[in-house]
Amino acid sequence: MARYSPSIQRLINELASLPGIGGKVAQRSAMYILDMPQEKADSLIDAIRNARQSTCRCSICQNFADSDPCPICSDSTRDTKTVLVVESPRDVSTFERTHEYKGLYHVLHGVFNPLTNKSLEDTTLSKLIERLSQNSDIEEVIIATNQNAEGNAMALYIARLLGPSGIKVTRLAQGLPMGSEIEYADDLTLLSALNGRITLS
Repeated sequence: MARYSPSIQRLINELASLPGIGGKVAQRSAMYILDMPQEKADSLIDAIRNARQSTCRCSICQNFADSDPCPICSDSTRDTKTVLVVESPRDVSTFERTHEYKGLYHVLHGVFNPLTNKSLEDTTLSKLIERLSQNSDIEEVIIATNQNAEGNAMALYIARLLGPSGIKVTRLAQGLPMGSEIEYADDLTLLSALNGRITLS
């Protein structure tokens, strides 16, 4: 006899496919959803549907937003000479939380990783190169990929690509230990890494 009905098992499987959610958490979450009042469940369903329908990628920075260009790229007070390159939209939120970085962003939506079949074509690196070639105002690219093997390899690859352009390329340095992920860094560590960035080219 099946442990759960097919519909419940499908819900558990879908939840378990999300990053950071294991089987037990997926089961607890599924039971919580099933125990919700109907109006709460409907609100959750509507929020997911609305986010999927209303969210787009900013044509400039590739971040998720409800408008194109996004509010950051549309903000005339931002420093247009600096672009911070991050792996994920979550990282933009993390840097914005510090209220210290005033430049623009570019979201790669991942990095090259042959173990997960993630190719360079699956990232927005080509959009970054196109953006830099069309915008002579940009003087510095700060690479803020995660401090792991894939993030470091991506940083070096971008630095080599941009070497002939004359654009200053820097990398977040002190404060972020090897193997760490930016999303989980505290504000002081993140600010230290931002201020202590090193020049790659």
